Amino acid sequence: MTITRLHAGPRMSQAVIHGSTIYLAGQVADQAKGKSVGDQTKEILAAIERLLGEAGSDKTKILSTTIYLADIGTFAEMNAVWDAWVPAGHAPARATVEAKLAAPAYTVEIACIAAKS
Repeated sequence: MTITRLHAGPRMSQAVIHGSTIYLAGQVADQAKGKSVGDQTKEILAAIERLLGEAGSDKTKILSTTIYLADIGTFAEMNAVWDAWVPAGHAPARATVEAKLAAPAYTVEIACIAAKS
């Protein structure tokens, strides 16, 4: 089976397509870095939509999501953005955990697995 890598760098690819499955790397907010959890979540979800589109899918095909929060106390703030973004009837399996992220300015990181359209 063919493996396609999108935006591949020396350390990681932003997306890997294997068969009919798309694996997205953990996405962080570069423009909203240091801003609120809500602002970072909005930017990350927009990036996820762009990557999925490039890979031949969309947010209704997300199978599983892992969300990392630097502070689990921001769970409700992140969920407010997430809930408005997820299409009704298409909520993926999901886990949310508190974790120390790559830099203090990052407060949210989201990784997804999706099916191709």
